[in-house]
Amino acid sequence: MPEGQIGFFPDVGASYFLSRLPGSFGEYLGLTGARLDGNEMLACGLATHFVLSKDLLLLESALSGVASSDASTISRVISGFSSKISLKKDSAYRRLETINKCFSRRTVEEILSILVTMENEAANGDNKWIIQAISSMKSASPTSLKIFLKLIREGRAKELKDCLIQDYAIACHMFRRSFNPDFIEGSRAKLFEKRKQPKWEPSKLELVSDEFVDQYFEKVDDDDWEYLQLPPRANLAKTWESKL
Repeated sequence: MPEGQIGFFPDVGASYFLSRLPGSFGEYLGLTGARLDGNEMLACGLATHFVLSKDLLLLESALSGVASSDASTISRVISGFSSKISLKKDSAYRRLETINKCFSRRTVEEILSILVTMENEAANGDNKWIIQAISSMKSASPTSLKIFLKLIREGRAKELKDCLIQDYAIACHMFRRSFNPDFIEGSRAKLFEKRKQPKWEPSKLELVSDEFVDQYFEKVDDDDWEYLQLPPRANLAKTWESKL
């Protein structure tokens, strides 16, 4: 979820499902935009099954013949096509203890500082993921990083519905350029002009105060604006809880 690179933030409930991953792995993914393969997704809890590409058509055929909508029945069918996972030697998930040590820190500045320290102390060949994490965070919008860290920390105590509603409010502020133009600037530089370095406002982490970040979590100052209204779905939270 590399939204920070365009001045946005990991949304669509990311503060809910990433905050429920082991340790501080969710902070690591959201702040760095690191990509996971299927093995890692299953290992950390973001996926329920791992099916090889060659078996997908067979799985699709089997699922089309299932008359029940019962989750356990469907899961058993998928399990029949599932394969065992094997994490790569250089998988970041194998470094969960180190990730927890770094990404559990209180602020983004503290996280970056200990990452730099860990990079210098890491044994040869074992600091590739750290180098990538530092590079990604340094090129992302400082505001976006701080917004996400606040979001995921608060998301641990929220229901999915509340996380989605908060995401909507923050996104509206970014679209409207309520407090800075980072999303517009990041989209222009990264998506349209390609490979350009955006000019973030503020440009440094230390210039982004807690008070500045807090503004994004407030209601949009517009009489015609309303919070996101979600239709009632009794099984919404249970579905996510069963996956995580």
